[in-house]
Amino acid sequence: MITAGIDMGSRTVKVVFLEELKVAGAPQLKWGVKGKHIMFPDELDIDVSAVKAFEDGMRAAGISRDQVKFVVATGAGRKQVKFASGDVTEVSAGARGAVFMCPTAQTVIDVGAEEGRGVKANAAGKVVDFAGNEKCAAGAGAFAESMSRALQLSLKDFGEASLRSDKSIPMNAQCTVFAESEVVSLIHSATHKEDISKSLLDAVASLVCAMVRRVGIEGEVILIGGMVHNPGFVQSLKVSLGVDHINLPDMPEYISALGAALIATEGAA
Repeated sequence: MITAGIDMGSRTVKVVFLEELKVAGAPQLKWGVKGKHIMFPDELDIDVSAVKAFEDGMRAAGISRDQVKFVVATGAGRKQVKFASGDVTEVSAGARGAVFMCPTAQTVIDVGAEEGRGVKANAAGKVVDFAGNEKCAAGAGAFAESMSRALQLSLKDFGEASLRSDKSIPMNAQCTVFAESEVVSLIHSATHKEDISKSLLDAVASLVCAMVRRVGIEGEVILIGGMVHNPGFVQSLKVSLGVDHINLPDMPEYISALGAALIATEGAA
């Protein structure tokens, strides 16, 4: 049996297909990833992009529509996925997928393009409490993208540059516009880009940490979303949280789609 989760994010559409695995002697059903797909909708309408991403994902996974028994949608545009059997919030989907990837995790930090959130989850991947960002793009991936452009660095170079600095410059990360002005001023004062990068990512990490502390840090910590790929942010987040280790799962940007597919297995059972 195959189920699917589709995450209609603000920038991308992600699809994950799960396949029931035959595990001898297993007390419960086991599921493995049959396929995954990501698409950038560009100018496509939400409902059109959902269909295209789903069909392209099935084609890449080598499966047909009649093999997919249950589909659950999540993300900002989840209500527009007309072919879905049901939908869940990003918080619920992210927590479920995160705990599936790291069963000992109780503190889930999700930093995507437009939003950041801290979630406390139980052993079953259910949400106990959560808190999200409320101001502009602060505490989210879009802020990091804007700052890397202001520094004329790629996102990869931006994250790596921060690791080469041990300085801390007070930064205003509450608003992208104000932060960009500060970056320009620092560049004109001949401040090294490495130091600016670290200070910016420290500021983002501090905002994210404040959200996480509102729900409490318990058990293992796992980071999901695109900012997993930014090593400078990961390091800044460790320092801000006061932890030695943060779990970084494979396919971090697919975790919410994975969680939706896992929730779909309950409807298909």
